[in-house]
Amino acid sequence: MIICPVCDHVQPEGTECDVCGKRFPVTAVAATPPVAPLPELELTPHAGGRDAVNAQPLPELDITRLRSGPDLPPQVVQDLELTRSAPTGDLPVAVLPELDTGRAPDDGVRTAAPLGAVVCRYCRNVQAQGLLCDNCGMRLPRARVAPAVVAGKPGADGDDWMACPSCHTRGRPGRACSECGTRLQEKT
Repeated sequence: MIICPVCDHVQPEGTECDVCGKRFPVTAVAATPPVAPLPELELTPHAGGRDAVNAQPLPELDITRLRSGPDLPPQVVQDLELTRSAPTGDLPVAVLPELDTGRAPDDGVRTAAPLGAVVCRYCRNVQAQGLLCDNCGMRLPRARVAPAVVAGKPGADGDDWMACPSCHTRGRPGRACSECGTRLQEKT
């Protein structure tokens, strides 16, 4: 498993982090030295599959199996108390007057979504809009607000990111989404 040194995201493979895009250092793979076959080893593999093997039963082993399941007789447990309490009968059930079982009547007032600049909890970048941090790519801690459409020129810095078709989280094309795992299709 690979752990990203920037955002601590754990992923099984890759050359860069699926969440923040940090490139991992490339480790040189040592070439495996040639292995010389030993002359005393047999090089022909077994090609028969599952063959029947005649094996004589050992005389000191008991061949009968123990009975199990519902055919066993019940056993008495010495420490088990077999007495029961007497039936309680019909008792009146008193309603608790302080217990509220309903909902408050709707007053029509709704809590407004938080607006304004937000500080990313990972890289401390201050950002006024968007769901993901522009600096590190992590989700910002606030409610979803419809992003404003800004026309950018092709080849811009954020051009290689796209929204996931399932959960709308930004990710890189050709990789799995960091939130739901859906494969993001390459841009054409």
